[in-house]
Amino acid sequence: MSKHRNVLIVLAAFAAVLLIQESALAARLGEAINEAVASGSMDAGADKGYLGIPGAPELTWWWGLIWAIWVGWIFSTVGAFGGIMAGVGHITIYGLGDYAKSFGKTMKINKVVTDSIRVSNQWLVGCSAGLSSFNYWKMGRLVLPLGIALAIGSVAGSWLVPALTAGKISLKAYIGYFGLFVLFLGCYLFYETTPAGQASKKAAKEAAKKFQDSVASGEATADMGVKVQTFTPTKCIFTFFGVEFSFNPLIPVVGGFVIAALASFLGVGGGFLLVPFLTSVAGLPMYLVAGTSAAAVFIGMINSIASYMLLRGTPVEWSLIGAELVGIVIGSLIGPRTSKYIPDVWLKRLFVVLAVYVGMRYTLKGFFDIALWP
Repeated sequence: MSKHRNVLIVLAAFAAVLLIQESALAARLGEAINEAVASGSMDAGADKGYLGIPGAPELTWWWGLIWAIWVGWIFSTVGAFGGIMAGVGHITIYGLGDYAKSFGKTMKINKVVTDSIRVSNQWLVGCSAGLSSFNYWKMGRLVLPLGIALAIGSVAGSWLVPALTAGKISLKAYIGYFGLFVLFLGCYLFYETTPAGQASKKAAKEAAKKFQDSVASGEATADMGVKVQTFTPTKCIFTFFGVEFSFNPLIPVVGGFVIAALASFLGVGGGFLLVPFLTSVAGLPMYLVAGTSAAAVFIGMINSIASYMLLRGTPVEWSLIGAELVGIVIGSLIGPRTSKYIPDVWLKRLFVVLAVYVGMRYTLKGFFDIALWP
C-alpha cells in the first residue's frame, strides 16, 4: 500500500508543478491566437474549442475515454504503440491534425497545436507505462536492470529533442516522419517472424514455449519469472523459466539515448523502437518485452513531458487528458492479464499489422497529402 501511496504522491507533485506553470502555457497559446486573429485566419468571436481556441474542434470526453482504453490495452500487451495509437486519436479521430494544418506551417498556432498533440500522446503512454511496469514486475516478466539501463540513456535524449525542435516542426512534416518511422519498423518486425528471422532466436523461443506450457497447465508463472544471476558494469546475466540470457548494460544505455531522442521528436513513447531493440539486440521473448519496454518508456515520458511543458510552455487540454487517463488505467490493467494467453509469435504479428497500417497511412498523408484509409 505504501508503494502505491508514494507513486500517487510523486504524480500529484508533478501535476502541481505543471499547474503552477499554467501562466507560461497560456502566454505561448495567447501569443499564437493573437497572431492568427491579426492575420485574419481565425475568427475571435467563434465558439471556443480545443485549448479554448476560437473555432477549434470541440472534443467529447467519452470518445477520449473509449479510445484511451484501446491505447492502454495495446501498449500494455505488446509494450509499444501506445503513443502511436494516442497520436491516431488526437490527429485523426479528434480532427486536430487537419485543424492545425489549416493555418499553414508558418503560423504559431499550427506549431502550438502540433506540440500539444505530441505531449498529450505522451501523457497517455506515460501513465500506461507506469501501471504496466508495476504489473509486469509483480508477474516476474520485467528485466529491471535492462529497463533501468535503457531509462538512463533515455533521460538525455528525451530532454534534448524538445529543446531543439519544439515550436519548429509543422504538422505536415510531423505526420510524414511519424509514418515513415513506423512503416520501416513494421517491415523489420515482419522479417523477424519469418523462418530466417526466427533462426537466431532459439533462446527466446525456448523461454516462450516454457512460459506458454506453464500458462496452459495453470501453474503459477511468477516463481519462474526473471531472476538476475549476476550484474557488473559490463555484463548482466538473468534467467527466465530456466533459460539464461545476458547483455552488456552499456549497449542499452546508448540504445536508450537514440530511441528516446527519436521518440521525443515524434511525440510518442518509443515502445515501437524499444520492441525491435529488445527482441533483436537483447534477444528477449515477447513475454518479457512489454514490461521491460514499459519501464524504460515511463522514465523517458516523465522527462519529455516536463521538457515540453516546463521549458517550452506547451499547453494541453486538461479535461480531455483526465478522461483519457481513466481509460488508460482500465486498458493497462487488462493488458498484462490477457497477453499471456496470446502466443509469442502472434503478439509480434499484431505489432507488425499495426505498424504497417499506421506507417503507410501517415507517410502518404504527411508527404503526399493522400488519405486512403480511415
